[in-house]
Amino acid sequence: MKIKSDGRRIVTGLAWVFLMALPAVGGAQTTVPEANLTGRRVTADFAELADLHCNESVIQEKLTSNGHVEAKELARYDYLIMIDGNGEGLHFNESRRETLTARHTQLPMLVTNGFSTLLLIFHPYYRNSFKFESGEADVVDGEPAVQVHFSEIAGQRAPAALALRGRVYPLELKGTAWLDKQTGDVMKMDASLEHDMSDVGLRSLAIHVDYKPMTLGTMPKANLPTKAVVEVATAKQHWRNTHIFDAYKMFSTEAEQDPNVKIITPPTSGKGKDKDAVEAAPGTKEKP
Repeated sequence: MKIKSDGRRIVTGLAWVFLMALPAVGGAQTTVPEANLTGRRVTADFAELADLHCNESVIQEKLTSNGHVEAKELARYDYLIMIDGNGEGLHFNESRRETLTARHTQLPMLVTNGFSTLLLIFHPYYRNSFKFESGEADVVDGEPAVQVHFSEIAGQRAPAALALRGRVYPLELKGTAWLDKQTGDVMKMDASLEHDMSDVGLRSLAIHVDYKPMTLGTMPKANLPTKAVVEVATAKQHWRNTHIFDAYKMFSTEAEQDPNVKIITPPTSGKGKDKDAVEAAPGTKEKP
């Protein structure tokens, strides 16, 4: 994820450019069995999903010093992620088309995207950048779960960065993931900054993401985000954004046959019109 300032707004999002440009690395196993199982699940999901479409609703809130909502905006998007990845590398392309925009306030607001993919820390591409520790058994939505704590190793590849005044600063994260005890699926995650970054203006970053297993068409169940909450605080500002994801489906491009065009079956004698010839139906004009 990337955080940058454009004057009126603080902009944050997953640093897709870093994912696309960096070379592949090997997927070493951790000493935490749960993390290894989750890594295999995450790798399998991203290998199968390819292009994914959903609806995304975003509530942007600016908070006062005592936590009250000072201003609020609502936006909705058609959200498309195009994925090409396996156990050795990742390639992401994110597309968002706004379908509903509320009237903007005059106050600086937070713009966020990409945080729903926080579970990528378990993918072999990033797993060597983190330390994992087994935590306590727990229950999430009535299902048995196990906690796994993670913390980023200084100097290793980071999935998050702060872009500020032309410079890029890695965001080292720590937190906890709740994993399904049977399948290894990520059920929810919390993350925050591992080190204070007040020297560059970022006092705190808090992320919470909920995930659910979903079936898309004939594909096996995939673990997908349903809600992501991001809070960012600087010395003088405090924001909270809530993302809701629903109506998931696999994106595909379908070609429709023009009713004014017909396929001519080639004669059996081998003479006449060329094989697979196409001609316009009588009484019609060619479409541009």
